[in-house]
Amino acid sequence: MDSLQIFILAIVQGVTEFLPISSSAHLILTPMLFGYQDQGLAFDVAVHLGSLLAVTTYFRHELWDMAYDFFRSLSRNGVQTANSRMVWLLILATLPIMVTGLLFISVVGHDLRSIWVIATTTILFGLLLFWYDAKGRQSRDEYSTRWRDALTIGLFQVLALVPGTSRSGITITAGMMLGLTREAASRFSFLLSIPTILMSGSLVTLHLITDPAPVDWLAMTSGALLSYFSAYLCIHLFLRLIGQIGMLPFALYRLLLGGALIWIAQ
Repeated sequence: MDSLQIFILAIVQGVTEFLPISSSAHLILTPMLFGYQDQGLAFDVAVHLGSLLAVTTYFRHELWDMAYDFFRSLSRNGVQTANSRMVWLLILATLPIMVTGLLFISVVGHDLRSIWVIATTTILFGLLLFWYDAKGRQSRDEYSTRWRDALTIGLFQVLALVPGTSRSGITITAGMMLGLTREAASRFSFLLSIPTILMSGSLVTLHLITDPAPVDWLAMTSGALLSYFSAYLCIHLFLRLIGQIGMLPFALYRLLLGGALIWIAQ
C-alpha cells in the first residue's frame, strides 16, 4: 500500500464510521473507485481500532462514570444508578449482533459484498433515516432508554451486518423511532459502537493470527492514527451540529450514492 492509499482509506473509515452513511460500504467501494487492490483484513482491523480509540477518548468521562457506578452496583450493598443501568442496556443491545455475527459471518463476509446489495440498502435505509428524523417524537434522552428499547436498537443493529446499511445510521434511526432526540440517539449509537467494534475486531484478529500472510506494520499504524484523528473530529462536529442540520443531508447523500451505484452496476 502506498502513502496516498493509506491516507484515503484511513480518512474514509474515520469519517464514515460514525456518520449514518455506512463505513463498510465506503471501504468496499473506495478501492473500486481508485483502482486499488483490496486493502486486506489487517488494515481494516487497524483503522477500526483507530475509530474505537477515538470514540472511547471522546466519551472517556462518561465511560469512567459508567464503569465506576457499574462495578459499585455489583457489590453487596451496591445501588443501581443511571450510569450502571446504561452499561446493562449497552450489553443487552450488543447481544443480538454478537450472536448473529457469529452464526452468519461467512455469508456477510462474502455473499453480500455486491454493488447491488450496497445500493439497495443505502437507498432503503437512507429513506428510513429521513422518515424517522422528520416524524419521530424526539422527546427523550438516552438515559430514559428502557430494556425493550435497548433490545430493539440491538435488533436493528443486526441489519448493519449487510454492507450499505450503516451501523450508526440504523441504530440512530431505531433510537429516533423510539422517541429519542437526534442527539440522544446518536450518543447511544456511539456508545454502542464500543462493544460492537471491539467484538468484530476481536473476531477478525483471531482470523489474522492463523493467517501466514506478512503484516505491513507501518501501514497499519499510520492507518490507525489517521482514522483516530478523523473519527474524533467527526464525532465532535456531528454531535455539535446534528441538532441544527438534522439527518436530511445524510439521507440525500445516501440517495445520490445509491443511485450512482445502480448506474455503475448496469
